[in-house]
Amino acid sequence: MARKSKSDVEGSSAAPQEKKRRWYHNIADAYRLTKQVNPNITWILIGVFVLVMGVALVIGFAWGHPWYMTFFGLLLALMLMMIVLAQQTRKAGYSQIEGQPGAAGAALGQIRRGWNIQEQPVAVNPRTQDLVFRMVGRPGIVLVSEGPGHRVQRLLDDERRKVARVAPNVPVHLVQCGNDEGQVPLAKLVGHVQKLKGKLTPAEVAAVAKRLQALGSARMPIPKGVDPMRARPDRKGMRGR
Repeated sequence: MARKSKSDVEGSSAAPQEKKRRWYHNIADAYRLTKQVNPNITWILIGVFVLVMGVALVIGFAWGHPWYMTFFGLLLALMLMMIVLAQQTRKAGYSQIEGQPGAAGAALGQIRRGWNIQEQPVAVNPRTQDLVFRMVGRPGIVLVSEGPGHRVQRLLDDERRKVARVAPNVPVHLVQCGNDEGQVPLAKLVGHVQKLKGKLTPAEVAAVAKRLQALGSARMPIPKGVDPMRARPDRKGMRGR
């Protein structure tokens, strides 16, 4: 067996290693993404900083503790800037995938806890590419459609009859995602679903989700849009891990 030469060993050890991703890299990516969609984001963030610092200084001088309020105002300004950037980045991420087949499913994928979400659509109209996604949570079964309102209602009704046969007496909510009258815009879809009132226990949610697995899904890819949550700092990166 041939031995590696010293130069080969040194060459392999000198190979460039992937740099650790810090939390500020995520913020920079979020800022660049948002600026592509909203060029005014720089002035919005500057405005937030100036407004907060101005109020803090006025209160500080009136209170007699300007340095204390300057420090407090700086922390508050940075926190509010991060919140505004996260909100604007989320909107920018949605705008990139809006109009693509599966955009509603990609948006619902941002929900982290408390829901069992079917990644693939459960109903598809191959001619019009109208879709229906299914999710199970404390409110019950939620069917989310994607497409014009005059076309998707039939898909929703058909899917509601299917789930009713498998999981009777479980509340079923029909949500139309879109920009037509009476529909929920993509950017507000997650908030709309999360506001539904809980009816089931966590154990009942798991049982219903297991029953619905027998219905399967329609295999269709979901657009891999930019994750709006990337605007949040990476805590592991902050610790240098």
